[in-house]
Amino acid sequence: MNDQELKSEYDQNGFIVVKNFLNNQELNDLTSHLDHYIREVVPGLDKEAAFYEDPNDPSTLKQLNRMSSDPFFEKYSSHSKWKNLAESLIGEEAHCEFPEWFNKPPNTNHPTPAHQDNYYFNLAPPNVLTMWLALDNVDDENGCLRYVPGSHLKGKRPHSVGKVLGFSQGINDFSEEDEASEVKTHMKPGDLAVHHGWTIHRAMPNQSKTRSRRAFAMVYKGKSCLRDEKLYQEYLQQCQDQHAELADM
Repeated sequence: MNDQELKSEYDQNGFIVVKNFLNNQELNDLTSHLDHYIREVVPGLDKEAAFYEDPNDPSTLKQLNRMSSDPFFEKYSSHSKWKNLAESLIGEEAHCEFPEWFNKPPNTNHPTPAHQDNYYFNLAPPNVLTMWLALDNVDDENGCLRYVPGSHLKGKRPHSVGKVLGFSQGINDFSEEDEASEVKTHMKPGDLAVHHGWTIHRAMPNQSKTRSRRAFAMVYKGKSCLRDEKLYQEYLQQCQDQHAELADM
């Protein structure tokens, strides 16, 4: 697909999947820096920058935030290949605040609740998207992304506090109709999924005994976006409360 076709599909469905977005050399370069970051930097991060399924087991690392503190990832957030596609889809100049890393380790049982990213971002207009790059083969067994097509056109859905670390809020009226319309995104390493800030998405637990489900993600927001600081501060407080509650469990 060319950029115009991708834009048309994105506007209609609220998400696209770009096969082989990164070639082998580009993917190997990114993964080598990720491996170095996880090996050398992550052990010294605080609990709000690195989330574990089991804090006593480093192999259960499930999420990394604020990776732009690292020089490589600070520069990578402006990578022209990513930025050009983001701006083509958003329709204006855009920038990435920070890269993230996600995983569903094998032998763990944590679903990703149905949610909308812009419920957390609190941006208006909602010219914001998330770019999610598969680092492993992703399918039903290890927890592929599931999108509700067209849901970005219907605006914000009600969310409530959840019990999944890293996802403080989840949609509380996710329906059988939503589930029936979901599209599963099976991906290979180097494939990229991109979704609008209001697109409803979720993922099931990783049921594999041996395979991880790792991904690298960057959020790009248009230059016209303004943040509702009151709502955003409320969200940050909910995150802190959630972290404290789960730490005591």
